[in-house]
Amino acid sequence: MKKENLLKEIPVFPLSNAIFFPKTILPLNIFEDRYLQLVNDCVKGNRMFGMVQPRNSKGMSPEVYSVGCLGKIISFNETTDKRFIITLLGLTRFRIKKELKKEKLYRSFEVDYSEFLDDLEIKKDETFSSEKKNLLNKIQIFFKKINYPVKYNELSKLNLDELISNVSMISPFSIEEKQKLMETRKMDNKIKVFDEIINFNLLDYEENKTIQ
Repeated sequence: MKKENLLKEIPVFPLSNAIFFPKTILPLNIFEDRYLQLVNDCVKGNRMFGMVQPRNSKGMSPEVYSVGCLGKIISFNETTDKRFIITLLGLTRFRIKKELKKEKLYRSFEVDYSEFLDDLEIKKDETFSSEKKNLLNKIQIFFKKINYPVKYNELSKLNLDELISNVSMISPFSIEEKQKLMETRKMDNKIKVFDEIINFNLLDYEENKTIQ
């Protein structure tokens, strides 16, 4: 994806507990009328829309976090009961500038990608090999403690950025924790934030287990 092909005005799907990062895959089951309309419009066009976390669940247009991720539909199927089963590929993060008034059921925003253009590049691991080994060890311990089945061999094949993103998507971290990772720009800071989050969750799990 080239930066000149990024759209400044995009439809956006605010979805709680479905954090989405660049270079990750997100399957979605679309059944609400407004999002059926959104996906239908996207499929007819460039197949791209944004995902963002709502800050609350108030009304049809809740306040959303300012940073989300642009995705591209890479698979699309319509079911017999008129649902859409789609798969999104994460492209790059964006920052919301303002909401646009559109005569559509779904919401659209003007967005800016300038802070996150590094998302379009392939990140290398050479300088973070020890950090990756350390995080993989903690990830393995954490998933064993919460009894969550994970294919560690597959995780170890990911580069460090993809590893943190994919583990963050599937982990029972809080929305705030996941959003903090979403908004962290530099790789060394992302490693630090993720390490703090998984350390806290390991400690929290042990304390809850002791209390029970």
